[in-house]
Amino acid sequence: MTEMVYGTVPVQSGEAVLPKWWRTLDKWTLSCILALFGIGLLLGLAASPPLAARNGFGAFHYVQKQAIFGGLALTAMMITSMMPPNLVRRLAVIGFLVAFVALLGLPFFGTDFGKGAMRWYSLGFASLQPSEFLKPGFVVVAAWLMAASFQINGPPGKALSLALTVIIVLILAMQPDFGQAALILFGWGVMYFVAGASMLLLVVLACFVVMGGVFAYGASEHFARRIDGFLNPEIDPRTQLGYATNAIREGGFFGVGVGEGEVKWSLPDAHTDFIIAVAAEEYGLVLVLIIVALYAAIVMRSMVRLMRERDMFIRLAGTGLVATFGVQAMINLGVAVKLLPAKGMTLPFVSYGGSSLIAGGIAVGMLLAFTRSRPQGELGDILRGQNR
Repeated sequence: MTEMVYGTVPVQSGEAVLPKWWRTLDKWTLSCILALFGIGLLLGLAASPPLAARNGFGAFHYVQKQAIFGGLALTAMMITSMMPPNLVRRLAVIGFLVAFVALLGLPFFGTDFGKGAMRWYSLGFASLQPSEFLKPGFVVVAAWLMAASFQINGPPGKALSLALTVIIVLILAMQPDFGQAALILFGWGVMYFVAGASMLLLVVLACFVVMGGVFAYGASEHFARRIDGFLNPEIDPRTQLGYATNAIREGGFFGVGVGEGEVKWSLPDAHTDFIIAVAAEEYGLVLVLIIVALYAAIVMRSMVRLMRERDMFIRLAGTGLVATFGVQAMINLGVAVKLLPAKGMTLPFVSYGGSSLIAGGIAVGMLLAFTRSRPQGELGDILRGQNR
């Protein structure tokens, strides 16, 4: 009878996973990520041979490892980006719990590799940094708690997320790893702001952060040394920052030429924390601006797509992920030009590092999953409809 009145209703078969994923994916963001990874391999070819020679490996040992880690990271990113948000949330909760337990075990089973901070597990063939994997899981868990607080008779999600944040920040500060602690705190603060936190509360929390910084300065020689180095107007040319500053200055607009840079022979962290100094010296300001533009494009594209999202959890989780991603890049670049104190933080998808690359791939995969186009009215359309 229905067909007689309304006509035959065509039944559409379910769309295959790969075509649906490609149709709904933010292809510009994906392209920028792949470009950053390609630039990372290019800079690895320049920065890692001196380190390989010092450690008795072949010239391209670390580049080959970077390619392997990068392949795993990109695979994790693609697989995660195909998942629906509910599945991403479930897996993120499990991943967060595993990373949190691993973080608690660092004082007993971890190592500092002579860097003065207990942040890694030594696996023999590689190292594992739990805090890198903790970040994306924490962002999703905190967003889930905050979103739940908006439900009728929902739990006090905002308060619970704050308590969780304080616990993690304190654990990271005791390693000490103030850079990752600052990222966790910043990501939570951005999500809390988007969720509608009062400005007074944010100011009070900012005051507590300042007080914590003052306490850490007095209690941690590691923290005080980095702050003193940052505040000192003179740059010791024999330090990593001195070598990096000189390399950036020597590079000029177009660089000294591919393979002609000298900073990679002096900087022990030229392939990780100060990879941008190698880029500036050999390729000049041009490549640095391209790298900055790629990070800015990822952040802006993701934010624009998240502004149209109706689901509170997706909007909060996506905002937290892109905020931590963008700020990590900003911190790494800021340290290299002495705009920020030294943090020991990698440049996402560009610096060498297995944990950083794979965890970054998972985080960006989550972001791509949350920013995929879904059959929903835009938030602005709904608000305009409610006001009619």
